[in-house]
Amino acid sequence: MARLLFIAVLALGLAAPAAGALAHHGWSWTTGGNIDLTGIVKSVRLGNPHGVLKVDVEGEEWTVEVGQPWRNERAGLKEGDLAEGVEIRVIGEPAANMSDRLVKVERLFLGKREYVLYPGRD
Repeated sequence: MARLLFIAVLALGLAAPAAGALAHHGWSWTTGGNIDLTGIVKSVRLGNPHGVLKVDVEGEEWTVEVGQPWRNERAGLKEGDLAEGVEIRVIGEPAANMSDRLVKVERLFLGKREYVLYPGRD
């Protein structure tokens, strides 16, 4: 009986951190509505679990989450498209706490070209 209790507690302990990670990497932390931002890319970190851009939007730094490498490629983005100094327009769901200045991108624009990262979310 003690062994079964130990296994149950261990399983719960291992599952708790994973639940937090899934909550962040899903959409539950967003508002469900869209915002539209335009700014200049200040830094880029692409990779898994998703890419992160720091973007200057009228003097405020926003954290902009783009897709995983495969999602960005499927949308048509090429290596080097998302680079420091590039002007970018993003449409996506902001964090529920707007003071976080964090947005998960659904669509982005480089010049007039549109890249749809999450089809069907808009």
